[in-house]
Amino acid sequence: MNNLYKRVKYFFLSLKAKNLQKRLRHMTKKSFKNKTSKNVLGQAADLTINTQTQKIIDDVKNNVAAIVKRTNCNPQELLNYVKAAKTPVYKIDNADKLLRIIKEEEGLICEKIGLDAIFLCIITGHPLTFKTPPMFIMRNGNIEKFYLLHHFYRWYSLKSDLPGFEQDTQKKFKIFMNDEDETLYNRLSMQDILSLKEAIARDREATDFVLEYTKHTEGSQKVLDKIKNEGGANI
Repeated sequence: MNNLYKRVKYFFLSLKAKNLQKRLRHMTKKSFKNKTSKNVLGQAADLTINTQTQKIIDDVKNNVAAIVKRTNCNPQELLNYVKAAKTPVYKIDNADKLLRIIKEEEGLICEKIGLDAIFLCIITGHPLTFKTPPMFIMRNGNIEKFYLLHHFYRWYSLKSDLPGFEQDTQKKFKIFMNDEDETLYNRLSMQDILSLKEAIARDREATDFVLEYTKHTEGSQKVLDKIKNEGGANI
């Protein structure tokens, strides 16, 4: 995935997370639990009891790093790993245009229910159901490895049972990321806000990993050397 794009997205996610944190301070309820952590809100500071969450995050980073090293970040090998873990992988023509209908992008598609699930079944040939499992949907042809790596990292986080990938949370996350209406914050409950913060955290962790990985790739090093030696580069 384009390095500049990822940095812009990272900055955008940071702003969204800060706005959520401000909104949290006006909530009357002062604690909330998800499956791996507990958040306690106070006047002076906010405490997140997330030892288990942090351990899983560290494990995900280390394990994905080992997989990427073993596969040399080959997109097809990463997808083979996904399929071996019993997550469906589909390659279909015009996947990007079709997924746009349900406001999704190529790569990891989290659990869907209702009409969105039926739509996915129709375009992929998955057995008809009102609830589809997480899956990968890509166009036929070459796959940009950094783009896939970002989705692979999120998928591994999902498979590791980190919070933020619940169906309702992901639905709100996509609305939240594309809605500039400030009144949206006023409609969010404390549970909504903390769930969205987890979803943002998972995306940022994937972004951080991809940015770090690109620093060590041969192509990225050539670009850096060109900038250093010539003062610029055509990228």
